[in-house]
Amino acid sequence: MGPPIPMPATSTDALVLVDKPAGVTSFDVVRQVGRALGTRRVGHAGTLDPFATGLLVVLSGVATRCIRFVPTEPKVYLATIAFGSERDTDDLTGEVMREAEPPAIEAVRAAIPQLTGALAQVPPAYSAKKIEGRRAYALARSGATVVLEPANVVVHAWEEVQWGDGHLVVRVTCGTGTYIRALARDLGRLTGSAAHLAALRRERCGPFVVAGATTWEAVRRGEVQARDAREALPGVPVLALDEPEAIRARHGASIARAGISDAEVVVINGPDATWLGLGRVANGVVFPTVVHA
Repeated sequence: MGPPIPMPATSTDALVLVDKPAGVTSFDVVRQVGRALGTRRVGHAGTLDPFATGLLVVLSGVATRCIRFVPTEPKVYLATIAFGSERDTDDLTGEVMREAEPPAIEAVRAAIPQLTGALAQVPPAYSAKKIEGRRAYALARSGATVVLEPANVVVHAWEEVQWGDGHLVVRVTCGTGTYIRALARDLGRLTGSAAHLAALRRERCGPFVVAGATTWEAVRRGEVQARDAREALPGVPVLALDEPEAIRARHGASIARAGISDAEVVVINGPDATWLGLGRVANGVVFPTVVHA
């Protein structure tokens, strides 16, 4: 592993939960949060399609280096599946490819168990998956035939919320990489009908919930609810350093600690509980990996 990545210790190191509205891209949210916090170093832990709404977990400053450690499973979505037509994008934004009569609710309930558990799911043609270096959606838009290999995903549970007029509202709990659009498409096919995703709202990512998240209107006004960035790493071991150790950590020097367990990542705090950065532990030695300058 290379030397630690120095970053300035500023108030821009934050966790921000945003309730994204429909019609706004995840990049729009990231850019606007960055403006509100006064930094260009901003990222998110899991994108949402523009038509979807709900929780976007945003990190800024040095916290962007933590994104791969942020727990985002399980994910919980409130989805509306419209039966009667299948679309090329598998959602309401696409063109109708075929039509069929909506199924009876009994057929829907009988099919759902086949889309629960560990699945080999074929991603939507209009997705960010890559084929020979090109995004699938770019190929699909160019008129090319897109053939994607199934991906292993996990769907933990379906909760039926409402049924009526050919529309099923469900709450789906799933793992990372699951396309709810593909679940809608496949549910239509399994019931001998046709279906697409008509609405989607993300309610939860791991320990983070949309309730109380900053609204888009507030973000645009620059009124983000910035949280301590360390809240993005619940359950990650915390190592408290004294002042001499903190000085060593800031310079990227390793720190010997007898009796400490090996860990891929630990939060490193200074003697006053300020966040110094991240490290890893191997054989009783702490190696700073991301530190404030």
